[in-house]
Amino acid sequence: MKKILILGAGAVARPAVAYLLEKEDVEVIVADQDSEKAGALVAGHPDGRAVVLDAGDAPMLERTIATADIVVSLLPWTLHPVIAELCLVKGKHLVTASYVKEEMQAMDREARDKGLIFLNEVGVDPGLDHMSAMQIINAVRAEGGKIDSFFSYCGGLPALESNNNPLGYKFSWSPEGAMLAATNDGRYIENGKVYEVPGSDLFKHYWLKSVPGAGVFEAYVNRDALPYMEIYGIETASGMYRGTLRNIGYCETWDFIKQLGLLNQKMKFDFDEVTPREVLVNIVNCPESDLWTGVAAYLKIPEHSLTLKKLEWLGLLSDRKLPIGTASVFEMFSYTLKHRLAYDEGEMDLLVMHHEFEAIYPELPPQRIQSTLIDNGDPGGDSSMSRTVGYPVGIAASMVAEGKITQTGVLRPVSAEIYTPVLAECERLGIRFKERRSDLDADEPSYWGD
Repeated sequence: MKKILILGAGAVARPAVAYLLEKEDVEVIVADQDSEKAGALVAGHPDGRAVVLDAGDAPMLERTIATADIVVSLLPWTLHPVIAELCLVKGKHLVTASYVKEEMQAMDREARDKGLIFLNEVGVDPGLDHMSAMQIINAVRAEGGKIDSFFSYCGGLPALESNNNPLGYKFSWSPEGAMLAATNDGRYIENGKVYEVPGSDLFKHYWLKSVPGAGVFEAYVNRDALPYMEIYGIETASGMYRGTLRNIGYCETWDFIKQLGLLNQKMKFDFDEVTPREVLVNIVNCPESDLWTGVAAYLKIPEHSLTLKKLEWLGLLSDRKLPIGTASVFEMFSYTLKHRLAYDEGEMDLLVMHHEFEAIYPELPPQRIQSTLIDNGDPGGDSSMSRTVGYPVGIAASMVAEGKITQTGVLRPVSAEIYTPVLAECERLGIRFKERRSDLDADEPSYWGD
């Protein structure tokens, strides 16, 4: 019986654990610092076990990893280099939903030498985006064509009926990751021209994107898309873009949030004594009685601006004390987002993924190929984000356990050996892409719009 260790019992773990517990000859060990959360996922299943783990305790982490054959890390990506090093030492396979960073890639040769699989980027974004893209790219190749342009978009959002706050966004996990990503640089290529987007301009460089069956969203660049040209085998393409979808108004609001210094990790206050209102007074350097006017002047926006009303709705202009002790402005804002932009009982999220390809053929007209996933969470059940991350992770871990992946080393799910069965199983579980093809009209609008 293969032992699969799930590190972390957070929001996306339940579908992965539930999927693996249905498999024969598999024991699932869920490790988390919260024993009740880990136990709730196992739910008394005879092939499941919950253990307490402090991932910051290196000896405890090493002992826990040593008990498994396959390690699935659903912990923050910053811990993955440590976990991967221990997997190398202990000879364990590893599955994560996180991007391959330099530290992880550096372990490729040693993992291959030891016959180990370190499969990363096998969630939703990254994950299903790669798999669904490669399925189409390889299909076009099989037809004798090639991809000249690939623009990919993805967004996790509140479903329409649960989109009930002025920011148009909610967190089903800790917001720190989104806050840190707000400073990422971006890069893409369009019509043969490379565009560099510095993190300071991330939310200034956006456009409106209509997704069939889902609506109109804002799209902004998601990190550096150019390395994926080689990963996907489309090095000669004239266009390559990876973008994030958000509801209308998101980019402008977050650009002002950054300008206001709410992502500052160095400026600290004692929140037993100081309120969010007093923090903003300190930042914009105005009399407390004139804070609304002061913030407007600081951001160079009208006093009737919607951004000010959003800040007020969040509670950042209030005198309510926060129970966070001495903390940075970043931590204050994180606490605020976590409590104001959370999903309530029975609310649903929405996952939208949309690909657009331009394919060129030797003897046929060029084609536009669109592939779209629109997935809603289950009211009172799993969120769409947890399903679209958790199921691919669980399926991949099961494939490793069953010896269905022959490649070794640091991997992404870009080979048919991996993506074909994962996508097929996801479709069985209700996660389906809809594909549309049409002749490419030279007069059609570009990818910047619809």
